[in-house]
Amino acid sequence: MEYLLLLVGFGLLIVGANYFVEGSSNIASLMKVPPMIIGLTIVAFGTGSPEATVSIIAALNGSAGVSVGNVIGSNVFNTTLVIGMTAILLAVQVEKETLRKQIPFTLLASVALLVLVGDVQLQGDAFGVLTRGDGIILLLFFGIFLYYLFEVAREGREEEAVADRTGESDQGIMRSASDSKSRGSWAKNILFTIAGLGAIIYGGHLVVQESTNIALAWGMSETLVGLTIVSIGTSLPELVTSIAAALKKQNDIAVGNIIGSNIFNILFVLGVSAVIFPLQVESGLIVDIVIVIALTALLFIVSRTQYRVGRIEGSLLVLSYIGYMVYVVMRG
Repeated sequence: MEYLLLLVGFGLLIVGANYFVEGSSNIASLMKVPPMIIGLTIVAFGTGSPEATVSIIAALNGSAGVSVGNVIGSNVFNTTLVIGMTAILLAVQVEKETLRKQIPFTLLASVALLVLVGDVQLQGDAFGVLTRGDGIILLLFFGIFLYYLFEVAREGREEEAVADRTGESDQGIMRSASDSKSRGSWAKNILFTIAGLGAIIYGGHLVVQESTNIALAWGMSETLVGLTIVSIGTSLPELVTSIAAALKKQNDIAVGNIIGSNIFNILFVLGVSAVIFPLQVESGLIVDIVIVIALTALLFIVSRTQYRVGRIEGSLLVLSYIGYMVYVVMRG
């Protein structure tokens, strides 16, 4: 029965994230928010909402291993398998702004997490701890990231307004009217967003409850379950969304979704989780955080190849994920 409920939970997470992303993305588009910002915020936070729900519920239940392991495992999954699979299907263009600012910010967030978790362990304790103070620091970093996004969005809207005034857009007005029609009404999009969020919250509750039961039954640690089963399940929306966006030639959303989701996971999800309940972090997870940093650096390096991630680079990222999974399972 636990396995069936776990599958139901994952199904609700995926369907809920799909409706949440569709509704909230359409609302953002109707408000004329630039595509890159939609990818980095609405879509990224929407597809990241399963991770947020699962980790926060796990923190409330005192399951720190699931909470932290889910975030670390999801970031590894996003950086390697999601971008890798997307690039194998269709080479993904990476914007200069993403390479110069957003991927380095992801690196900074990962290093900040390593420092906050490792400060206690450096003193010789068996466990690192993300305290409430550490959670507030992560949320402050998240506030800086949001401020940067709002500035980019403001500049984008100003440029669009200038283009409209220079008359580029009799065509633009017609295109905008057509786009608005295809995006549906405000009421429909708000309904999709709320219904999707409800499915995500209930699905997250089922995933945490049943995965913990399965872990105990099989003698697995909560951290191992968080790094594998839970992180893969909660990251499926990112995989589906990025592949769909790449096939539609929406590279800003395909890559922005992953970068934004990784930043959201570390700074917001772990920040809120630690503020709710200080998270005890197993010593082995320090290695996993270092791996996240190394894989983010690898993504930065392969993205510099003509500002694109091609099939060769994508295959390298997928192989990196397979190698990581073998390491985690063997480590136990």
